[in-house]
Amino acid sequence: MKDSGIKKLYYSISEVSKLTQIEQYTLRYWENEFPQLKPSKNRAGNRIYTNQDISLILQIKELLKDKKYTFEGARSILVENNLGKVSESQIYLNSIENHKEEKQNLEKTDNYKKLTPIQKDLYEIKEILLLLKSKI
Repeated sequence: MKDSGIKKLYYSISEVSKLTQIEQYTLRYWENEFPQLKPSKNRAGNRIYTNQDISLILQIKELLKDKKYTFEGARSILVENNLGKVSESQIYLNSIENHKEEKQNLEKTDNYKKLTPIQKDLYEIKEILLLLKSKI
């Protein structure tokens, strides 16, 4: 395969197999072993891999073939590497959920019921600003 210098957006399994030097059946097997590896499928049902998928495949190949990790070990390494991104967004989502619960509890109180609609909006804006400030 010639390298034209232009990267494609999507690759077929046969192209990925040639690029990574990994058999197609191995790529399909790895999809079952590594939840992070989930290539999309086109209308015909054929797998289409992105550059990100190929990068992940090369990481898996390095862990399994070069560094001799087991599947379980390679999975845990991949989870650790992605954990920071996931946990940061998960913390943000949890704080939003906590805010929603607090708001629902507040709405049940008599003092909140006495507020005008504008006061309720101002209170909501204040809470959002506090939430954003805690993330900075």
